Amino acid sequence: MIEINIDPVLVRLGPVLITWHGFFTAVGVLAGIWLATRFAVERGFTEDDIMSIALWCVVGGIIGARLFHVVDAWQYYAADPLAILRVNEGGLAIWGTIVGGPIAGAIYAYRNKLSIPRLLDICGNALILGMAIGRLGDVINGEHHGSPSTAPWSVAYTNPQTLGEPGLPVHLAVGYELIWDMLIFAVCTWLLYKRYMPRDSMVFTTMIALYSAGRVVVQFFRLDAPFIFGMSQAQFSSFLVGAIALWILVYQWTRASRTIDADDDLDDLDEEDAPAATANVSGTSSPS
Repeated sequence: MIEINIDPVLVRLGPVLITWHGFFTAVGVLAGIWLATRFAVERGFTEDDIMSIALWCVVGGIIGARLFHVVDAWQYYAADPLAILRVNEGGLAIWGTIVGGPIAGAIYAYRNKLSIPRLLDICGNALILGMAIGRLGDVINGEHHGSPSTAPWSVAYTNPQTLGEPGLPVHLAVGYELIWDMLIFAVCTWLLYKRYMPRDSMVFTTMIALYSAGRVVVQFFRLDAPFIFGMSQAQFSSFLVGAIALWILVYQWTRASRTIDADDDLDDLDEEDAPAATANVSGTSSPS
C-alpha cells in the first residue's frame, strides 16, 4: 500500500488558497498551449491564432465542465440553484471540458476562416496532455474516490485535510487515468509527427475513441453514483461517445481509402492514354 500524506492546499495566503489541483490545472493549460503552438506554426497557423483559440477553449471548457457536473448532481443544485455559480467550491466534469473546449474553439475558427479539422488534431493532442497533468492534482488531494482495494499498489490518504477517504486503501483510479492519458498522448503525438492519418481531424477522433475506452474501464474502479443502466454519467457518456468516435474513425478511414484508390485509377488511365497520344503526334505528317 502507498501512503499519501500531502495537504491538498499548496499555499495559504490569508483568505487566498492555492491548491495542488489548481496549480496542476494551470500547468496543464500552459503546457497544452505551448504544445499546440508548436504544432500549429509547423502547419501554417500563427501564434496569435492559437492564443485566441486557447482563450476560447479554456472558457468553453470551464462552462462545459460546470454544466456536465450540474446535470450529474442535479438533485443537489435543484435545491440550491445559486450554488451553480459557485465554481470556486469545486465541481467540474472532465467530459464537459472535452466537449465545451473544442466547440468554443471551433466557433472561433469558423468565424476567422481557419481549418477546423486541422485545429482539432492539434488542440486535441494538447488537450489530452493538459488533462494528464491536471490529474496530478487529483492524485494528491484524493478527489474522485476510488473503490476499496487490497492490491499492493492501492493508496491510502492520511493527511487530515484530504478530500479522500482517510486511511482507507483504495484504487488510485485517477492515477490509472493519468497513465492512460499519457499513453494516448504518446500515440497521438506520433500520429501528428508522422502525418500518418490520411485526413485532418482523424487524430482528434482517435484521441476521443481511446480516451472513452479507457474511461469506461477506469470507472469500474471509482465510486460514482449510478446514472443509467447501472453506469455512472461519465461511464455512460464515455461508452456512447466512444462508439460514435469509433464509427466516425472507420468512416473517415474508409472514405480516405476510396479517394486514394480513385486517384490511383485516374493516374493509371493517364499513363495508358499517354503512349496513344504520343503515337498520334509522331504519326501526323506536316503539310508540304
